[in-house]
Amino acid sequence: MSKRLRLGFTLIEVMLAVAVFAIAGVALLGAAQNNFENLSRLEQKTVANWVASNQLTAASLDKTWPPKNNRKGQTEMAGSIWYWQQKVERTQDSSLRSITIEIRKNSDDEKALTELTTFVARPVK
Repeated sequence: MSKRLRLGFTLIEVMLAVAVFAIAGVALLGAAQNNFENLSRLEQKTVANWVASNQLTAASLDKTWPPKNNRKGQTEMAGSIWYWQQKVERTQDSSLRSITIEIRKNSDDEKALTELTTFVARPVK
């Protein structure tokens, strides 16, 4: 009977191996979920930067002087609706204005996903 006991694993050894694999599996799932969340956040910030860049380009092409302050709107890009707000500030040079575009995923989000700033000059007459 002693020879037979040495041929296989004990129940304790099997349970310990299963526990080790379970802990490793949970850790791997946590890491995979974290990577997925980071990828999703990076995708949102990338598209938000594209939206901000497009809005700054449109504001730069607008011939209205001074640029309109506190304009708001929404635009669709990459299958989602993005909410933007334009803020215009005076600079020390009276012929320049600072335009900042803030992008939000939801209209009621307090914090913007991204913001971009540019300077525009008074159009030449």
